[in-house]
Amino acid sequence: MPPRPDRSAYASGMCANGPSGSCGKGPPDSTRLPVPAARRFFPPAVAVHLVKMACERPDRLGRSLSQWDCVELGRKLVADGVVPHISPQTVGRILQDHRLKPWRQHLWLSPDVPRDTAFVACVEHLVDLYTRPLAADEVVLCVDEKTSLQPRPRLSPTLPAQPGRPVRVEHEYQRKGALNLFAAFDTRRGKVYARTAERKRQVEFLAFLEQLDREIPAEKTTIHVVLDNLPMHKGQQVRAWLARHPRFVFHHPPVHCSWMNQVEQWFSILQRKRLVIADFADKAMLAERLLTFVLQWNEHAHPFHWSTKSAAKVMAKCQLSQAA
Repeated sequence: MPPRPDRSAYASGMCANGPSGSCGKGPPDSTRLPVPAARRFFPPAVAVHLVKMACERPDRLGRSLSQWDCVELGRKLVADGVVPHISPQTVGRILQDHRLKPWRQHLWLSPDVPRDTAFVACVEHLVDLYTRPLAADEVVLCVDEKTSLQPRPRLSPTLPAQPGRPVRVEHEYQRKGALNLFAAFDTRRGKVYARTAERKRQVEFLAFLEQLDREIPAEKTTIHVVLDNLPMHKGQQVRAWLARHPRFVFHHPPVHCSWMNQVEQWFSILQRKRLVIADFADKAMLAERLLTFVLQWNEHAHPFHWSTKSAAKVMAKCQLSQAA
């Protein structure tokens, strides 16, 4: 067997194989032929070409992919005639050497969305609303809608758990329309007010507000309502209703700040405990089960712990991001 080439002959950081490591992204190509040991090292030009490809979107290079992985990058190198064959593991080592992980993604927010003093003041106002002691005549509600909830009755009944067997759910289901759930979460007591509707318009939203007006005692003369910036929440009919019901005061978080609406946390609990298995005969049964879940939640209702420190951490990250 010929001696292995001296890796020091290649420029530091540009050797196509990189340090020892594995890609961990995609299985090896089973169709790849064994490569002689003397040919397992590639010149730096291969690494340059690979890094350049990894830093481009696949669509720009003629590949219909959302993101690269090691297998696809290797295939592209072969298709472009850069190398006759290369393993996904070798591709992974090269990318690791250059700190590249094109199969990962992170969301970011356009700088056009303001993160100015008005944004900070709005966040601080809501945090104060959640954390300060309330007067005897005040209540704070977080309101939102959980939309497009489908009954999805199964072709066979869902079977309960048995010793050695989990709950078994039939894969096939029928479509029986969808419902919307309007919910309000009391930030101090944890109580939930809810209503279902087949549509989501100002009419249904006003019906929910009327329900809140009936169920919340009259001695609560200031009802703070935290809700997002949907046009439905700011329409002409809603504004007229608010003028006739002055005890309701709306507070809108900044755009892209749904994390500040505490009812979203309750929706997460609802999803895990009631909706993870969607198997309801029809919309009427789904509505009844949702409202029963709310009643049973209210028997043991509890608020969510919200501190000024949590919001301060988020704001600190925003400031660091702007500084960078």
